[in-house]
Amino acid sequence: QVQLVESGGGLVQAGGSLRLSCEASGRTFSMYAWFRQAPGKEREFVTRIARTGLILAYADAVKGRFTISTDNTRNTVYLQMNSLKPEDTAVYYCAACASYYCNSDPKDYDNWGQGTQVTVSS
Repeated sequence: QVQLVESGGGLVQAGGSLRLSCEASGRTFSMYAWFRQAPGKEREFVTRIARTGLILAYADAVKGRFTISTDNTRNTVYLQMNSLKPEDTAVYYCAACASYYCNSDPKDYDNWGQGTQVTVSS
């Protein structure tokens, strides 16, 4: 079965760091992405990376603070979050796509993790 399992969320103070993990199983994916959703808001693109590493993109809100990476041997994608701000508070979701077509629209993806809560206090 196709499955994405997320972990690593938690509560941190502003300026702190957190590392999220998403382990994929069931197939080999071509594109991984992270989205987040705050209460009352639509799901928001954070970052994406191709399995080849040749495609990489970040939302302006996280550029310079967040880093996405993959371990293809373990079929795992990571999100290293540094210099966290209260406005980063959200449920973070990993997503995967079988092609390189998938971009920054949540509708591009049909494989999703269950989400992990990230809360940043001031």
